[in-house]
Amino acid sequence: MPAPKTTALIMMGGGARAAYQAGVLHGLARIAARHGLDRGRIPFGIICGTSAGAINGAGMAIHAANFRAAADSLAALWSGIHAEDVYRTGLVGVGASGARWLSALAFGWAIRRAPRALFDNAPLGGMLAELFDAERVQASLDAGDFQAFAVTALSYTTGRHVTFYQSHRRIHPWRRSQRLAVEARIGIDHLLASSSIPFLFPALPLELEGHHEWFGDGTMRQMSPLSPAIHLGASRILAVGAASRQRPGWFDTVPAGGYPSLAQVGGQALASIFLDGLSADLERLQHINSLLSRMPEIANDREGWRPVQVMTISPSEPIEAIAAEHVQRLPRTVRALLAPLGGTEARGAAFASYLLFEPEFTQALIALGEQDAMAQEHELAAFLYGVIPPDESDDTAAARPSTLDGEPSVRALA
Repeated sequence: MPAPKTTALIMMGGGARAAYQAGVLHGLARIAARHGLDRGRIPFGIICGTSAGAINGAGMAIHAANFRAAADSLAALWSGIHAEDVYRTGLVGVGASGARWLSALAFGWAIRRAPRALFDNAPLGGMLAELFDAERVQASLDAGDFQAFAVTALSYTTGRHVTFYQSHRRIHPWRRSQRLAVEARIGIDHLLASSSIPFLFPALPLELEGHHEWFGDGTMRQMSPLSPAIHLGASRILAVGAASRQRPGWFDTVPAGGYPSLAQVGGQALASIFLDGLSADLERLQHINSLLSRMPEIANDREGWRPVQVMTISPSEPIEAIAAEHVQRLPRTVRALLAPLGGTEARGAAFASYLLFEPEFTQALIALGEQDAMAQEHELAAFLYGVIPPDESDDTAAARPSTLDGEPSVRALA
């Protein structure tokens, strides 16, 4: 049976898109119950989160002793969330920030104090203050309910990619080119900094090596999202992404239109920040696996190489299309701000999806996440719990694509 202590959960960012992760986790809890594996603790010893994925990771860490409670709590949070719970949507707040941005663009030479961000995410800080309990995380670690919790953010000050980690055992910090890890008691500021979407939400100061640096969203420049989990001792990794698995014909539904709007360009820019890092890292991992399969003699812990299993779950439907159906659910003030940029059009829905913290949209993503998890029930039960899949010989079972990467070996790349 797989060892939960060395099984890692990695959750990436994506603003409101992270509601999909809550659906996947809720589906995993259902699968555990259906197979009689609902044993209380979460099936992950290592939790690594970035951006909104860090907030979901915090929810898992708080309820590490009770997987069902953790999954239900996250699903309830995302099901009832509103934009005003995350950032200020009032006329005064949105109007003032929008005016400052326009003034900075038009009269930057005459403005002494430039705007820090397009939106004020102070409400998110207030919500996290009510929901997040750092002492409970430490208590869960001390009790052995799980082994390590990591949150990643980018330093605007130095350009370094920093992973803050908390563990119940001594793990030596690590350094690589333009990225490092430091041990820290993770708090609300770490979660806010990691989820501070560039330009949209303001940066936060965090202490690092005896001084303070300004940090923003951890998905920026995150070239190796699998690295923290491997450093923290993972031998298997379940990665939940927010990038839809593209299928033939999807692009036929995208309106051709004319010249791309600012929102359309912004959506692609955010996609490069939020969605491409995991797929690129997995692609590199597959190349390394292929190399190691031909050179098994070099795969050993002593030289920093060890076998690591990886399974990924990502949306089976285009989130952009779902966002286009619900973009009018954004607060009127936000729609008014995004409309001139093309953010309320179907072509700009990808940009709006990161800000669409509204129940109709998040509930659709939760349902999709749970559906995708249940569609891979046997693979997930085998991956997380070692349950042998039923012997199926029908054509449907034979044709079912496997999301397991076999038993790959990957260097402790980090």
